[in-house]
Amino acid sequence: MKVAYITAGAAGMYCGSCLHDNTLAAALMAKGHEVALIPTYTPTRTDEEDVSIDRVFYGAVNVFLEQKSPAFRHIPEPLHWILDRPKLLTWISGLSGAIDATKLGDMTLSVAKGETGNQQREVKELVSWLRDDFKPDIVHITNSMFLGLAGPIKREIRVPVLCSLQGEDIFLGALSEPYKSQVHEQLRSHARIVDGLVATCNYYASFMGKYLDVDPQHIHVVPLGIKLEGHQGAPPSPKSPGTTVDEVPPESLRSTSSPFVVGYLARICPEKGLHRLVEAFALLCKKVDIKDLRLHVAGYLGKRDETYFQDIKKRVDELGLAEVFDYAGEVNRDEKIDFLQTVDVLSVPTTYSDPKGLFVLEALANGTPVVQPAHGSFPEMIAATGGGLLFEPGSTESLADKLEELMRAPQYRYELGRRGADAVRKRFSDTAMADATLGVYRKWLEESRGDANGPAATTKGKAT
Repeated sequence: MKVAYITAGAAGMYCGSCLHDNTLAAALMAKGHEVALIPTYTPTRTDEEDVSIDRVFYGAVNVFLEQKSPAFRHIPEPLHWILDRPKLLTWISGLSGAIDATKLGDMTLSVAKGETGNQQREVKELVSWLRDDFKPDIVHITNSMFLGLAGPIKREIRVPVLCSLQGEDIFLGALSEPYKSQVHEQLRSHARIVDGLVATCNYYASFMGKYLDVDPQHIHVVPLGIKLEGHQGAPPSPKSPGTTVDEVPPESLRSTSSPFVVGYLARICPEKGLHRLVEAFALLCKKVDIKDLRLHVAGYLGKRDETYFQDIKKRVDELGLAEVFDYAGEVNRDEKIDFLQTVDVLSVPTTYSDPKGLFVLEALANGTPVVQPAHGSFPEMIAATGGGLLFEPGSTESLADKLEELMRAPQYRYELGRRGADAVRKRFSDTAMADATLGVYRKWLEESRGDANGPAATTKGKAT
């Protein structure tokens, strides 16, 4: 099977969607399929082997200039080509700050329009390459903001087009009016053209079904998966034959060593909720000798959020936590795994309903339990893995209580970590994700072969 997967670069930062797309593409390749992972805007960045093609479509510089200057839409091809070079885009993305949706309403609307927007040249270039060079059997788009590509791809290439739903509502919700409403209208219109939609969890299938006016029952749910290589799994069982978890001597467990280490591994930004974790940790310190606690933090820090992090460090000082707070900075894959193997519990208390949460699977893959807010994908992930606890979203008191519960119950921590590690290996590997995705692809390929006009996706509200 030849699969064209259109992904989106994130201006040089580690991005959950980029990591997911790259892992999925690599797993499909490992199964013998030919996959073109096609970057847009900027080259993708991943902490695993990058399997994307060495070319960027919809290059960020060209997209921006085409939006701002009508004359630029007709520049000679050599200059257009130069501005799409991956090395140039990587360099420029390193100089820029984080993407600010409040300033990109007009450009987001234009891209959402597809072939009728100001980036018509980008649409034609990508569709022509797909049609004339790669010639895929199926095309998979990374998120709904690219739904405007569905029409020209289906018309020119006549293959099924699928679109993933991966948390774009955060960006879309931050757009200013009137662009916010106009983009919404465009996406709802294009959602009637695309063949299938793929969500990472049931929560997001329901949420985006309403947003796009699509019956959530017609959205495929393919859970996240991670590459298991390198992850430790559950620590060796300290039990002797015939004993129960409650009979395990606490001193024999990896996670009983003092101090008790709370970990945070995610992008440093308000949305991921590090400030809430700091406040909850401070509450925990009032109940336990601070010498027995540590808060270890790691993750990408962008220019937009530098002030936010400075405020957090100031708050850490005010709370008297400076000696037990450690920021490891951005970590690569090996460093990430090492980090997860040295914390007793991981918590990323997002302020929004996160539809992904790869960090949960990564923590569990190392036998580290999690404490997450009871919203977004997290209730489903905890129910499916048995690897952690949920707390009341927005409540630092509830978060502190759950952390204390695990701190005082080393046997329980061990059991949660063991359950989670087993579940990730059985149900949330990259192979399992690839198999489920292939099932979706085959459904659409079979339907397209059985109908000369392709799947009946033009019916209102029909996505699959």
